[in-house]
Amino acid sequence: MSQASETASLGAPFFIDTHCHLAAAEFDADRDAEFARAAAAGVTTLIIPAVSRDSFAAVAATCERYPGCLPAWGLHPMLLDVHRPEHLADLRAQIETQRPLAIGEIGLDLFVRDLDYATQEFFYVEQLKIAREYDLPVLLHGRKANDQLLKHLRRIRVRGGIAHAFNGSPQQANEFIKLGFKLGFGGAFTWSRANNLRRLAANLPLDAIVLETDSPDMPPEWIGRGRNAPGELPRIAQVLAELRGLDIDAVAEATTRNAREQFGLTAR
Repeated sequence: MSQASETASLGAPFFIDTHCHLAAAEFDADRDAEFARAAAAGVTTLIIPAVSRDSFAAVAATCERYPGCLPAWGLHPMLLDVHRPEHLADLRAQIETQRPLAIGEIGLDLFVRDLDYATQEFFYVEQLKIAREYDLPVLLHGRKANDQLLKHLRRIRVRGGIAHAFNGSPQQANEFIKLGFKLGFGGAFTWSRANNLRRLAANLPLDAIVLETDSPDMPPEWIGRGRNAPGELPRIAQVLAELRGLDIDAVAEATTRNAREQFGLTAR
């Protein structure tokens, strides 16, 4: 029995990290230890998104090595210097080789000013078409670009997905929900100064929320500028529980159920 299964069998809450870059180089020195720490904390499933064609192999190797790690294939909008149009054919080939849980991480980023928007839009739109073709959900990156993401989602209908690291308005949240999306919340809302995010986490429908770490990025307040890790997810869930006036078990059960429903996962 795995550590995660042992934890669950003792009646402790368990969690799905819906966005975790465990395959990133930042974990090369201690990936085994961080996976074990997450499993011991009840993080039974981790969705591992690719960010470029060259990251496919590392994501595949990570998902093969660690039980409960599931891949998503995609081309990230911030890596325009490495993407080429022919990588879209490589993405299709990767899907045919190993069907992923989702297409991602894809999207648009208007926070970084020197990223060419037309090129971002090209890769985003083409990957939405691929997701529709293969009937797969998508993992969306969308800093300061929610309206632009939604515009294309209304035109190219996909099987839902997750608005990763959601930080928009309640109205934008509702538009994503109408299109079949869940909203990803992670370490960013744990910061006491993150007033808008904390209001969203407290007030949006609980059945629309999933949890994520975005490890090694998006660290919670107690880490500061340090490296985030999937083992932090239960403590992130505890902050969400406190904001909503719930106990941790209720948050764990709801967010895990939401993720399972979104990706067609069976109970572990």
